[in-house]
Amino acid sequence: MPPLAIADHVDAALQAGLEGRGVSREEALWLLNDAPLGALLEAAGAVRDRYKGTSVSYSRKVFIPLTHLCRDYCGYCTFRADPQAGVQPYMTPDEVLAVAEAGRRAGCKEALFSLGDQPERVFPEAKEFLKKLGFERTLEYLAAMCDLVLEKTGLLPHSNPGVMAFDDLRRLRESNVSAGLMLESVSPRLLRPGGAHWKAPDKVPAVRLRTIENAGRLSMAFTTGILIGIGEMPEERVDSLLAIRAAHEKYRHIQEVIIQPFRVKPDIRMSQAAEPSNEDLLRTIAVARLIFGGDMNLQSPPNLLSQHYPDLLKGGINDWGGISPVTKDFINPEAAWPQISSLAARSASAGFLLRERLAIYPEFLSRPEFVNDRLEPHVRKLRGDDGYARGGAQC
Repeated sequence: MPPLAIADHVDAALQAGLEGRGVSREEALWLLNDAPLGALLEAAGAVRDRYKGTSVSYSRKVFIPLTHLCRDYCGYCTFRADPQAGVQPYMTPDEVLAVAEAGRRAGCKEALFSLGDQPERVFPEAKEFLKKLGFERTLEYLAAMCDLVLEKTGLLPHSNPGVMAFDDLRRLRESNVSAGLMLESVSPRLLRPGGAHWKAPDKVPAVRLRTIENAGRLSMAFTTGILIGIGEMPEERVDSLLAIRAAHEKYRHIQEVIIQPFRVKPDIRMSQAAEPSNEDLLRTIAVARLIFGGDMNLQSPPNLLSQHYPDLLKGGINDWGGISPVTKDFINPEAAWPQISSLAARSASAGFLLRERLAIYPEFLSRPEFVNDRLEPHVRKLRGDDGYARGGAQC
């Protein structure tokens, strides 16, 4: 296609994106592949500013890695582990409560539970541990630990346990103010031998999308997103974002979309793979902002961009995600979270006021179907009149 015709398509796509109501697949591909980076970032930033203003939020959390055992063998993961002699397969209730209490004392309001997918289906050690405590499945134990943390500490649980059936989500909804599952990618190619999702049965796209939609049927505030740089094509990246948008349009339940870059680690199968460049990350964030429009909360983890993380604001994000003053990022242990005081200062230097939110976004707190009767008094203790965390504005 002649350069002039390409420029016309790009200009039309940018104009559609500036309206803030979302763009089509064709328009998104023009933007991802051909838009000048400066013009793309300017459009995404303008949409974010018009709908979200000049505040950027975060959640003060404590990270609880309930188990590292996982039946999936993704090519990029250092979180998962097989059973090891002398290492207990799960955190005990006392350990869970101790970490949560440390978080409460440090001012945290969210308890983020992360764990491997269905380890009891492949590891006898997992099944034996659960049986001793009176459980058959990891998700049952997770629900019990969420109950424990909620009632003993008042922290609001948010669980990321992998694929969940409808009944699992319904049980977690009793104690979780929100939950999450990264879609990562809708590409079936990644499941082929040697691909990022080879030997990972829980990464089948249709199965993950079913979990996301089940959360919508239950009116459960949900976090999802994509992982870029794991072998997906540009059109697959766009299709992944559009699949999330389609689920949200059905149920209006997705509170946040994360754009997370693949990062190389020495002990992974993909240790020789190339990381996405910072420009690629910014371009994808900007296209995501224009795909979802102005209403969606968009996040990219600051610790994965090291000292350059304020640049993420240029792409149109309005949230930094969960930041812990107590525990490390067990998913990316090599990447330390920024200090909250530094996050506030560097956000301010970029023209943004840092606001502390809860594990559920303010706009979802105004919709009563998203907070059940059991959770409501716990939420009320932590929220301010504007729906952000009480006293959550940063200097």
